[in-house]
Amino acid sequence: MNLFRRKQRKSALFAAALGATLALLASAGVRGYGQADKEDIGADPNERQYTFSWQYAVSGDMAPRGGTTQGAEVILVTEPSPEWLRLQEPGISKKERDRRAILSMAGPYRTSFDFIETIGFTHGYAPSNPYQSWGTEYVYVVTDEPDIIQLQHILVMEVKKEDGSAMDPIVVKHWRQDWMFEAPTMHTFKGNREWKKQAVRAERRGHWVQAVYQVDDSPRYMAAGEWQHTANFSSWKSDETWRPLPRREFSVRQDYDVLIGTNHHTITPTGWVQEEQNLKVVLNGRGGAAEVLARENGLARYERIAEFNWLPGDDYWERTKPFWAKVRAYWSETFAREDHMVIAKQADGAHMFMTLFQMAEEPGIDWSASSEQANLEAVMARYVTFPP
Repeated sequence: MNLFRRKQRKSALFAAALGATLALLASAGVRGYGQADKEDIGADPNERQYTFSWQYAVSGDMAPRGGTTQGAEVILVTEPSPEWLRLQEPGISKKERDRRAILSMAGPYRTSFDFIETIGFTHGYAPSNPYQSWGTEYVYVVTDEPDIIQLQHILVMEVKKEDGSAMDPIVVKHWRQDWMFEAPTMHTFKGNREWKKQAVRAERRGHWVQAVYQVDDSPRYMAAGEWQHTANFSSWKSDETWRPLPRREFSVRQDYDVLIGTNHHTITPTGWVQEEQNLKVVLNGRGGAAEVLARENGLARYERIAEFNWLPGDDYWERTKPFWAKVRAYWSETFAREDHMVIAKQADGAHMFMTLFQMAEEPGIDWSASSEQANLEAVMARYVTFPP
């Protein structure tokens, strides 16, 4: 029986469970920092904090959205990591220092996410509520080769119930980032679910293209940039790139079509930080920018932690690794072959991420078999099309 059809018979139960999990993660608030941190800063553990705000907004109107779930206490690493020390080694080449900066993003982290609109450009503009969330995730090295590094993020969330007891760990395959040295081309988002191949500027010697993928390994954005290394930090800044709306936005917003922005990754002794500056853009009927609603700043902090139980994430990744390797191979071959593609979110009433998450968990599948590879390609053909 066709694998996709086998999956459909189980999809209702799986979709409900996965939907509930993602809803919980999307509602995750800004807690989960651990009691020691709260005592150190003198914060009320029930008070959500936010700064860089709209000071004249009515009190409470600009409270962050994102929920109030509380995570398990964590132990922060306070000494420079071995990855950081390797990055500081004298006498290595620029490319090798770049590679070590990228590889230093792997490891165990407490993460926090902050997004706030800073400027409105339309008449009668009213700012959207800021967004704040948190997570605990491990970043695995999938590929470490001279010209390509792949890093997979896996969330392992230990969420407390209202009575203080802990739920079973929630494990979700999160985003992936690929880094390609001096890649000559990349696929860029054009709006309306379309992606097109374009050349990277020839003069960008020493550049790295970062390709970011969604939870189902479909592309989110790609951008070129260069690493700069100073005496006590390393950073990479991207060119401006288009990207689809993230889950935190498309689940609540229908008033714009695309984010246009830049990313800035900075490596620190005990983690790393990702900064974003995005424009929220409405497209016209020809795929061009018709109106810019607002500018948004984003900040994601990745702080190394110790003594956290990552075994549920390790188990998931080992169990599903053969399947996701096939999915990555599908996209690599598609990018190499196709200049133009359209990627749908849904097919036959099922989201791509739900279909693929379900396939990843199917027991007893030999993904090296040609029949299973054909089934995967048939499933992907329902979501990915190639205009003439």
